[in-house]
Amino acid sequence: MKNTILKIILIIGLTVVIFTGCSEPKTTAVNKKETLTKQEGVQAYRVDKPNINENFDDEPIPNNRKVSQVNRSRYNVKLTSYTGKIEHVFIHPLIAYPELAFDSDSQSLGFDDWFITVKEFNKILNSLYEKDFILIDINKAYEEVEHNGKKIMKRKPLMLPEGKKPIILSLDDVNYYKYMIGNGTVQKLLVDENGDLTTYSKNPQGEEVISKENESITVLNEFVKKHPDFSSEGAKGVIALTGYEGILGYRTNANAVNREEEIVSVKKIIDKLKTEGWTFASHSYGHPDLSQIGQQLLNSDTVKWKNEVESLIGCTQVYIYPFGSAVTKDPVKFQYLQSQGFKIFCAVGSSSYEEIPTDSDVVVTDRRHIDGVSLRKQRDSFLDLYDANKIIDLNTRPKR
Repeated sequence: MKNTILKIILIIGLTVVIFTGCSEPKTTAVNKKETLTKQEGVQAYRVDKPNINENFDDEPIPNNRKVSQVNRSRYNVKLTSYTGKIEHVFIHPLIAYPELAFDSDSQSLGFDDWFITVKEFNKILNSLYEKDFILIDINKAYEEVEHNGKKIMKRKPLMLPEGKKPIILSLDDVNYYKYMIGNGTVQKLLVDENGDLTTYSKNPQGEEVISKENESITVLNEFVKKHPDFSSEGAKGVIALTGYEGILGYRTNANAVNREEEIVSVKKIIDKLKTEGWTFASHSYGHPDLSQIGQQLLNSDTVKWKNEVESLIGCTQVYIYPFGSAVTKDPVKFQYLQSQGFKIFCAVGSSSYEEIPTDSDVVVTDRRHIDGVSLRKQRDSFLDLYDANKIIDLNTRPKR
């Protein structure tokens, strides 16, 4: 009977909105003309999805900046209203062991294109800090308000330390898929005996490693401890999760062995991430290209994500498109996602971009991709953030 009902729901599609308990179901949505364009010569960002059935001496963070009078502490600074541009960048899980990622196997070039190393991430953090960027929570950048009897989204006034520029960091695919295991990333997040977030991995010698230096989440936590003026109100970043192989290194997907035990374990990680200033976003369930799939598959994918991921991490209003492939040109798909409680939609572009359509309850944004492609080929486009020539580690990356 249950399966029959689900089939009916999927066939009906948008005529039925599934109530998840996170938000009021909506039957109306903004019909807006597509306005997102890419700069000439810039292609839509895509990551070729690997075969999910295939298993596949970092330097410390420098602390060489003298804290200025303006930036002395987030608790003792002059705050000013900021209404300018908000930068938004994203990365994938870090390569902790380049010798495993760049070992000339079938996955090596993909890792070179779409990932960065721990060493490169440390250098990027220092550059962002030197350029007076400050991390903000994407959920605190926008707010829903009543306007003429209708709920609409708008920019929320940002109060930041004088001279600081806001930036949002999002992390895609922090699921640690099977293809990542043995290919240079960590395998999961842990909470250590001191109650701190840390990571578990195996080094090239097969030895188990518990470390805070091998993934962006733990590296950034430590960086903010040293530089509290790099974070507004303790904000860190947005963790974008799929669900088809579980989350955060734990196999919480419906068909996983020991699923219930994995759920118990991952809830401790989720709670700790939230207390450390991390938030969550949907990255779909199965990482499909939304522009290429039908409505029924989008509905089914969203239902799975809500059942298996949102049920663990809690409600989120942020949807980060797989492959950066937006569906704002498809009002049916776009309205369906809105009806499921998503209000902030993040695609990928050559520059950070934001649009809040008039009298709408959505925010449409583009993020900038920090990866091997941009480090190798798009230096000029990122000079406001860092100089790729000073970041990229050509000693460990493949010769191309």
